Amino acid sequence: MDHIDLVVSSIERSLPFYLGLLEPLGWRWVHEIEGERGETIHYLIRRDGRCSIGLRARQSEGPLPYDRYAVGVHHLAIRTGSRGAVDRAARWAADHGAEIESGPKEYDYTPGYYAVFLHDPDGIKLEVMTQPALRTALWALRPATTPFRRENRTSRR
Repeated sequence: MDHIDLVVSSIERSLPFYLGLLEPLGWRWVHEIEGERGETIHYLIRRDGRCSIGLRARQSEGPLPYDRYAVGVHHLAIRTGSRGAVDRAARWAADHGAEIESGPKEYDYTPGYYAVFLHDPDGIKLEVMTQPALRTALWALRPATTPFRRENRTSRR
C-alpha cells in the first residue's frame, strides 16, 4: 500500500490527533495538496517514506457516527517497530481521551502479534501493531489452510 486518504468531520480535531499518535512512531507531517474538489489534503508520512495517510475534511453530509460495518474502511492498521512503540501509542491515546477498544496485548493472528485497537475522533477504528518480521515471514509461507480458487472468468451475457 502506498497511501490512504481518510475523510474526517473536523481537520482541527483530527489533524492534532493523528500527529500526536503518529509522530512518536516516526511519522511526520509532510505537506498539503489540493484535492480534486479544491479541498486541502494533509499528508502524514512514515519515516521510511513507504506509506502515507491523507486527512481531508468531509464535504458531504453522511451518517455519524462512523459505521465500520457499512461499505468503506473497517479499520486501518499502522505498523510500528516494537512493543514499546505500541505501548506508547496506547498511553498517548488513553491520555488524550481516545476510546481504546482492546489491548495493548498479544493476539493470535500471527506469532508475536502485539497491538492496541482504538478509535479516532470520528470513530474510525485504528490498530497500532507490531510483529516479528522473520516469524511473520515464516508463518506467511506455511501451506494455505483453504485453497485459493479463482472465479470463472467467462463473460456473462
